[in-house]
Amino acid sequence: MPLRLDIQRRLTARSERVKSADLHPTEPWMVLSLYTGTVVVWNHETQAIIKSFELCDLPVRVAKFVARKHWIITGADDMQIRVFNYNTLDRVFMFEAHCDYIRCVAVHPTQPFVLTSSDDMLIKLWDWDRKWTCCQVFEGHAHYVMQVVFNPKDNNQFASASLDRTIKVWQLGSKSPNFTLEGHEKGVNCIDYYNGGDKPYLISGADDHLVKIWDYQNKTCVQTLESHVQNVTCVCFHPELPVILTGSEDGTVRVWHSNTYRLENTLNYGLERVWCICGQSGSNNIALGYDEGSIIIKLGREEPAMSMDSSGKIMWARHSEVQQANLKTLGETEIQDGEKLPLGAKDMGSCEIYPQTIQHSPNGRFVVVCGDGEYIIYTAMALRNKSFGSAQEFVWAHDSSQYATREGNSVVKIFKNFKEKKTFNPDFGADGIFGGFLLGVRSTSGLAFYDWESSSLIRRVEILPKHMFWSDSGELVCIATEESFFVLRYLTERVSAAQESKETLTEDGIEDAFEVLGEVQQVVKTGLWVGDCFIYTSSVNRLNYYVGGEIITIAHLDRTMYLLGYIPKDDRLYLGDKELNIISYSLLLSVLEYETAVMRKDFTTADRVLPTIPVEQRTRVAHFLEKQGFRQQALAVSTDLEHKFELALQLGELGMAHELALEAESEHKWKQLAEVASTKGQFSLAQECLHQAQDYGGLLLLATASGRADMVGKLAEGAEKDGKTNVAFLTYFMQGRTDKCLELLIKTDRLPEAAFLARTYIPSQVSRVVKLWKENMSKVNQKAADALAVPDQYNNLFPGLQQALLAEQYLKETHVGVRPAAEYPLVVSNEDRDVLEESKGFITTGEITEPGEAVGSMNESPAASSEATVMEEPIPIKHEPPADPVPEKIFSFPEEAPLSVFAAKDHVEPNQAQSECRVKRENIMKSETLLIAEELLIQKPCTEAPAKDSEAIQSSPVEGVDLSEEVADQAIASAAEAQPDITASEEETQTADNELISTDLKANSVIASEFAALEETSSPDQLETDAIPLVATATEETPIAKLPIAAEELVSLKPTECSLLDAPSAAGQAFSDPILDSLLDSDEDASAALKPVAVWEDEQEQEEKTAEPPAETEHGSEAGDLPEAESEGSDDPAEANVAEQEAGSEGSQDLAEDLEEAIDHEDLDDLDLDSFELEDIDTSDMNLLGE
Repeated sequence: MPLRLDIQRRLTARSERVKSADLHPTEPWMVLSLYTGTVVVWNHETQAIIKSFELCDLPVRVAKFVARKHWIITGADDMQIRVFNYNTLDRVFMFEAHCDYIRCVAVHPTQPFVLTSSDDMLIKLWDWDRKWTCCQVFEGHAHYVMQVVFNPKDNNQFASASLDRTIKVWQLGSKSPNFTLEGHEKGVNCIDYYNGGDKPYLISGADDHLVKIWDYQNKTCVQTLESHVQNVTCVCFHPELPVILTGSEDGTVRVWHSNTYRLENTLNYGLERVWCICGQSGSNNIALGYDEGSIIIKLGREEPAMSMDSSGKIMWARHSEVQQANLKTLGETEIQDGEKLPLGAKDMGSCEIYPQTIQHSPNGRFVVVCGDGEYIIYTAMALRNKSFGSAQEFVWAHDSSQYATREGNSVVKIFKNFKEKKTFNPDFGADGIFGGFLLGVRSTSGLAFYDWESSSLIRRVEILPKHMFWSDSGELVCIATEESFFVLRYLTERVSAAQESKETLTEDGIEDAFEVLGEVQQVVKTGLWVGDCFIYTSSVNRLNYYVGGEIITIAHLDRTMYLLGYIPKDDRLYLGDKELNIISYSLLLSVLEYETAVMRKDFTTADRVLPTIPVEQRTRVAHFLEKQGFRQQALAVSTDLEHKFELALQLGELGMAHELALEAESEHKWKQLAEVASTKGQFSLAQECLHQAQDYGGLLLLATASGRADMVGKLAEGAEKDGKTNVAFLTYFMQGRTDKCLELLIKTDRLPEAAFLARTYIPSQVSRVVKLWKENMSKVNQKAADALAVPDQYNNLFPGLQQALLAEQYLKETHVGVRPAAEYPLVVSNEDRDVLEESKGFITTGEITEPGEAVGSMNESPAASSEATVMEEPIPIKHEPPADPVPEKIFSFPEEAPLSVFAAKDHVEPNQAQSECRVKRENIMKSETLLIAEELLIQKPCTEAPAKDSEAIQSSPVEGVDLSEEVADQAIASAAEAQPDITASEEETQTADNELISTDLKANSVIASEFAALEETSSPDQLETDAIPLVATATEETPIAKLPIAAEELVSLKPTECSLLDAPSAAGQAFSDPILDSLLDSDEDASAALKPVAVWEDEQEQEEKTAEPPAETEHGSEAGDLPEAESEGSDDPAEANVAEQEAGSEGSQDLAEDLEEAIDHEDLDDLDLDSFELEDIDTSDMNLLGE
């Protein structure tokens, strides 16, 4: 039968003509010397060139690795020997070795010797330890010496091939050859020694196209191989396989059997002439060099012929020699995992065939050796021949008395007690067979299982297996493919039932015969079953076992290893490599038994086995239990604190997790526990865990989510103390302690941010911070520092700073502190506030701190005030029933900003305020007034007033509307007294350039005078009937807050900062935006608002025609004549008309009809509006659109 050899191409490298090739003994490297003078090193695993260097312009005919010195030795046609370090590519040595082309270099396997042969017909011996001294010259050939090679059995002997048609055998130290072999008719090009110890053979190839095998002991030719049609250029005995390889100029590589000398295969890769063949000891790789490149092929399988029985006897084949080792000889020797076992080998004899596989029978009594298309069954004890036959494959059944063989691709024979029992032809062919509980037959279309007794089909599956492993019980089977492996359960009872009933039988067998338990995407090299645990080696050199869907790694292997077996009494697993070295790893049987019992749901057995498992193995068992879903049991079994903590969290055992976290003192564990405790609602535990982990971010989230103001305060101080400035800044900012935020920015040298923070929230500190910024900037760039302006030096560059200072004082005095969460729906967010508007009418109880004055007092008053207010008790909301509309008509100044987050103490709910302000049909007058006021104010700017006069008319935000008539009179009188102050201020306007003033306060002064005039022309009856209690004047005793106004209540009007009252007086009169009643009908609002617009537009056109441009001051401000216009207006007939109108409409309930009568009165045409120009009002800084 032919030798079964799988030939795989591993590398194809195109290049110039390759004169020699050599394989590195340990690295996946191949060195090539090229005819062009280049040396190239390839990595045949990565398929890449890793080193390449030019030697000379002439051909380099030889390059060899010297692994123990990290060298590459080369010989070229320039007669030079060069030695390079292949790691650094440095040239170690170079010398002229011959006086003609150097043909070959041979390295002594143990001594520091190198042999060189040349066209000068000489062979020289060099010693690199003696600085490459030539130790000996061998003369005797009459032509070019083409090749020299050391004898692997006797390193002091070597042979040489020459074109003088002879082969000479030499001895180191002797000048003359030992003997000469003659037989070729033409020059001999190549020779090689047989590596096996059983034959003293030498092979040669010559230009006569022949290959001869010589017995160098008998000095005779034992065989001549004739097949090549051109010169034979290279020959090689394979170092591992019974194979001879020969190459020729005919472009072919022939593979011969070294025992039978039969031609097994011919390889032709189309790369022209073959020049070199190189084998590698311990490997099946072969390197071939051609005219057009090089190729690496792999012959056969690398798995060693090795087997172990259940008692620990290991048998292997070294070439044709069979040896045995017994693990019992180790005795009490301490065994280390992964270490080579010191086993002594016993020679069992020589085998008649070349063993490719060795396999013990299940009971260990017999061993079968397969190879060369034959099998021989020996007794395991004495290696006596029991049976033999021809077969391409041989497999044992689960019963040692049965086995099967495959002959060809269609015939399978089953034997019992060494006699043929049955021969059958599988329906789908037989490309391979597998033994075990069932006979497996692989075909091109899938895998078929047959019963050993009846050879009937059990099941056919569409899978192409590479290996198959059955458990001892026959219940589980692993089918390994090229990419993964499957674990199946064989259901014996269902198969028996189906065979009896024959109802579920199909052409593919019994469908319910197997149950798939799992698929794993790993490639199995070798494997075996121990109980329900499948132990295997993977393609990535890992030793794993699979149980219950879980893969557990036993060890990472440094090379390819092959499983031999498991000895339960030793609790050890044994493996071998291709060099026939045996190693071992510990694997406790108790662990495997426990896991097997759990998989079988046999918890009684599991509880019985558990105490026998060592403590150090408990964690591995706990991980297995966790994977199977038994977390509670895993928590009880595990001894690893990390694992126990994770399990406690998963099971919600927070008490145990807390104890483990205390013991571990790990920040990560505290954070994990805090997260789970928060999920479970155990906030006190979560707080403790966050505190232990110093997780200020988590503490801030917990404090704010739970609404604990005291915790927020403590957190701010702790975070600042521990340097957690981000959390400290955010915490202070949430508390409204902007002074602390500012100091924190200054402390951390974030002066630009501090300056912007001060400008936004604490304007009194701007000068101080900017000076610090300038001082810090001057250390880096003086020019940039000089460009920074300080407010107390350049106040003209900071417009609106006085308003900001007033707003800061306003917020200090009206700041309430912490509000209860129940008030959240009633509080307007800070994004919707306009603090500058809120503070316009505010009268401070103290003095406004200038920016320059606050430099030295930052750390005292602001901090103290905010700290004092931040922790105040929450203020309850007063819920009072709606009161009747107030008959008095009281006016104040506009305050359009909504409520702050920190609202005033005497808070009035919006709904309550609206109900108190509700008056019959009041929305009609409001809408009309808003339209007219918006139009007039956009066209006419307001007159500027000095800041010192505006202080007399400042007011506070509105608190409520239920004020007495006496308070209303007091407000009217105050407004009337403001008129002469405004007149007197006209003369001072020209000299008040440097005084900063709020534009809104100027507008308020105009509004106050106009409201006073309106009060004089209004009748008490009309006030009682049609009064609109828009806002109330606050007394000094009443804290004041501004109520929010809904945008939808303005009947689609754009909000303005002030409006004019639609009273037909000579002077245009302004008033604040009213708080409208949201309960009024929107349609009525719209109709009432749109009705009088056209009339007033005509009046505005008349005013524009008769108006004269106002005089401007030298600073550009317009000088208004408001007091004069008002006094002239009092003598005008229009005032009498207004009085008549008010008298005539006494007791009227319809405000809209009264307004129409006043507007349509014929005396309105006689109004003299020349004395008052709305253009005199400066609205340049007024936010008319509420932006």
